[in-house]
Amino acid sequence: MDRQNNGQASHRSPDIVHTVGDSLMLGISSLISYLLITRILGRTYFLSRDDELLGGMWAAAATIFVYRQTTQQSMRAALSRLAATGMSFLLCMLYLLIFPFSPLGLAILVAIGAMLMSLLGRSEDVITTGITTVVVMVVAAISPQHAWKDPILRFIDTIVGIVVGIAAAWVSIRVAGWLATNSISNSSKPFQGNSAS
Repeated sequence: MDRQNNGQASHRSPDIVHTVGDSLMLGISSLISYLLITRILGRTYFLSRDDELLGGMWAAAATIFVYRQTTQQSMRAALSRLAATGMSFLLCMLYLLIFPFSPLGLAILVAIGAMLMSLLGRSEDVITTGITTVVVMVVAAISPQHAWKDPILRFIDTIVGIVVGIAAAWVSIRVAGWLATNSISNSSKPFQGNSAS
């Protein structure tokens, strides 16, 4: 009975270590994205504090969106996020250069974005395109003075978040591989107890 429990405990240990490591990496990478936008890029472009905070949130969200268990999954998520943000960027930019925010305009852009993404064969990105469009448009309504800048800023924030998320996933995968290799090689060595006792 003790052997079974010990086997289960040792089987769970790598899972717990992996889960804790992934969770910490996700938190750290989100912080890095946030700080890159709010402390570095925000200061470079002389943005308002509100724009800096929104940009930090947006970059951290993009990092969370693309951070996955494998490099291939992260790259697919990055492509999805980039396609959705790109479509939203294009639609919102064109709209806000011509018209001010309106609830009807928001609804029309969401519908157009959904239709275009589906026609482009990216129906899985319709939701992200819609959410991105809604957020960009509502932010434009909150700060209407330079509303046309919001799509550009959110696109930059997304790129930063994607790059950080992919880099973090890559590092995490490499560290997990290294830990797994070392744990296997250490567990294959026979236990050498204290010979003095």
